Amino acid sequence: MALTRTATWAWLLSFVLLAAPSFGQGPRKPNAADIRQALEKLNVLGSVLYFAAHPDDENTRLIAFLANERKLRTGYLSLTRGDGGQNLIGPEIREELGLIRTQELLQARQIDGGEQFFSRANDFGFSKNPAETFTIWNREQVLADAVWTIRKFRPDVIITRFSPVPGGTHGHHTASAIIAQEAFEAAADPKRFPEQLKTVEVWQARRLVWNTSSFFYGQGQKFDTSNKLTLETGLYNPLLGKSYNEISAESRSMHKSQGFGSSGSRGEALEYFEHLKGDRAQSDLVEGVTTTWNRLKGGETVGKIISEAIRNYNPANPSASVPTLLKATLALAKLPHSYWKQVKQEELDQVIKACLGLYLEATARDYSATPGEEVNIQLEATNRSAVPVTLTQVEYLFAKRDTAVQQKLENGKPLMLRASVPNSPSAMYSQPYWLRLPGTTGMFRVDEPELIGLPENPAAAQVRVQVTVQGQPLSFTLPVVYKRTDPVEGEQYRPFVVTPPVFVNLTEKVYVFPDAQPKPVTVRVRAGQNSLEGQVTLRLPQGWRAAPASADFKLNQKGAEQTFTFQVYPGTQETESTISAAVSTLGRNFTQGLKTIEYAHIPTQTLFPESEAKAVKLEIKRKGQRIGYLMGAGDEIPASLQQIGYTVDQLQVDDLSAANLQKYDAVVTGVRAYNTLERLKFQQPQLLEYVRNGGTLVVQYNVSNGLVTSELGPYPLKLSNDRVTVEDAEVRFLKPDHAVLNSPNKITQKDFTGWVQERGLYFPNQWAPEYEAILSMNDPGETAKEGSLMVAKYGKGHFVYSGLSFFRELPAGVPGAYRLFVNLLSLGK
Repeated sequence: MALTRTATWAWLLSFVLLAAPSFGQGPRKPNAADIRQALEKLNVLGSVLYFAAHPDDENTRLIAFLANERKLRTGYLSLTRGDGGQNLIGPEIREELGLIRTQELLQARQIDGGEQFFSRANDFGFSKNPAETFTIWNREQVLADAVWTIRKFRPDVIITRFSPVPGGTHGHHTASAIIAQEAFEAAADPKRFPEQLKTVEVWQARRLVWNTSSFFYGQGQKFDTSNKLTLETGLYNPLLGKSYNEISAESRSMHKSQGFGSSGSRGEALEYFEHLKGDRAQSDLVEGVTTTWNRLKGGETVGKIISEAIRNYNPANPSASVPTLLKATLALAKLPHSYWKQVKQEELDQVIKACLGLYLEATARDYSATPGEEVNIQLEATNRSAVPVTLTQVEYLFAKRDTAVQQKLENGKPLMLRASVPNSPSAMYSQPYWLRLPGTTGMFRVDEPELIGLPENPAAAQVRVQVTVQGQPLSFTLPVVYKRTDPVEGEQYRPFVVTPPVFVNLTEKVYVFPDAQPKPVTVRVRAGQNSLEGQVTLRLPQGWRAAPASADFKLNQKGAEQTFTFQVYPGTQETESTISAAVSTLGRNFTQGLKTIEYAHIPTQTLFPESEAKAVKLEIKRKGQRIGYLMGAGDEIPASLQQIGYTVDQLQVDDLSAANLQKYDAVVTGVRAYNTLERLKFQQPQLLEYVRNGGTLVVQYNVSNGLVTSELGPYPLKLSNDRVTVEDAEVRFLKPDHAVLNSPNKITQKDFTGWVQERGLYFPNQWAPEYEAILSMNDPGETAKEGSLMVAKYGKGHFVYSGLSFFRELPAGVPGAYRLFVNLLSLGK
């Protein structure tokens, strides 16, 4: 849909100090210091956009400083959502990890005061150079998204985290700086992306700079600061009670899935900027930019009124500032329409609300509703000041219904309004907008232009509250949220979502059939509303069959669930295909599942993925039966091994005694176990004793920094940052006669087809002669890497170190990865 320019700006504005938290959290409750900060921000009309590639690339200290000390509107454009990274807090990878990292960024911005934006670029995994990146990203689309964000946000200064000169960093990083350079000019060119000009205007930022540091200079290279703009950002903010270093640490620590917990520091912290484009600044980042009300014709009057409010502000009685702020509202209304008028009107309304102690909250009785279903809503409006406030109207925007109220809000007396409002029959499910349609390896598909750039969906249901304050009208739009009281945690919030009426979930993501025997395929059918009955079926590859062919279900209550197990008989041919489940009810077929992601540091996320799983029929032999698996950062390999018939016990560090481990045919450590399990450094001798006594130990990849012990194996082995990111890179057999490549499965080049995202990562680059390197591989234009798979005999047993990305390949159902992993587990059998 097309939006007017005013509507577009209003849609996309988010306000830092007094803004509502991300959807699914309670209303902000600003204190007197917050209000003072927001008052001062009203008198600053300037903005800065930070520009990089991933969540956690941003300089949180600089963002905190610019947003809170300089009071500039400060945004962060992350081109990707970090889908291709690793997850230290759970098993979610790819799109689910991207959703977690999106929410972590939003929580970080709540702390440091910035605003968050994204492009449609998909983080497809590690990229070594921008040329490779641009073969996978749609460069023109990513540029269009950057231009769109710049034209919406109108930054006076754009800051890149990385240099546009290739070399020395991730390809995505350099690509982000290249895009920033191109967007700096394209945003000001009416011939570039003219379709955007229906809703936004061209915009020329004053300058583009690179936020550089000694980190980007190689060993032995001098970091010359004499020609760089310098900014002191380590200041202490007495209103907030913290230095910007301390705020930065809190913000960065929200990147929990990446293990970026940080400690606060105090004292000097210099930031350096290298000029890239536009006017060169000599002494200040926003040099030459008018950041006062003089920026707007006639704005001086508004600025004087706000300055008066700041001078007379009484932290013990913020409501005393309301009459002056209402004068500012009237003065602002007289100015011609402009971007900054819209921004400051929204900010001013929020400051008035905060000064009144006006608490507005719209909660639903349940966290979800289906299209057309009644939604029971409670609205609380509480005026905690002596200033006269009247609630005049409530609009239920999601249902296009409004109610006249005309109710005075007495000081300290909550007004509770309850309503049962029908959800729109055409309401869209709350699937994250970038996941609604299939995309490509490098790009998400988004067909609604007005959504591009937003960090998350607009709230599924919104309520607009109209009030008058001393007779002057003000309007506030609230997200509807779900609230409950937990007996331990207290008040808990969750986003309100619109869901399908029924969900159908397969219990596994991959079904591997190692022989002709049938496998049980379990389907869970769950009601998203009351009174459902129908039929559930499986859709199978050609030549396969299920018994029974279908099953009837009846679910009387929302949330009720039935489980059905089908015996699936595979065909005779090796194949990679799909099993999907569908339910027929209410005259329609439904194929969406239900997935919730719950972590304490982010709001609960709800997804509706298609109910399908990969189906793999392959010929595979195995030796041994019982596997001990020590989970590291989290992966899905134990379930994958169970798929092919292994008995897998998930071990704890306390279980790692040589005597206890003797019952296992092999022991496997999960990804990054030696980075995340501190006590492994004490138990490592027990693991090696298990090997010496005849066991097989398979250690999967660990990052080279932050190891709990340097003695990963029985002989010296040094990890590096070597990796092969091209998933179909040539694989060469260094030891073609080795058991790993021959028993019990003959490994051929065919077994390295169909790998996903990468070959492997963090390979050793130095090792003792006792190790045998099995494979050689490399990305285009690079030297051979021989450390992806290392095997050593030790005593009576075998030690294996693997940098191959089995943690991605097995859950993705890659047949050759299964065959090779089984050979590792079968060593010595």
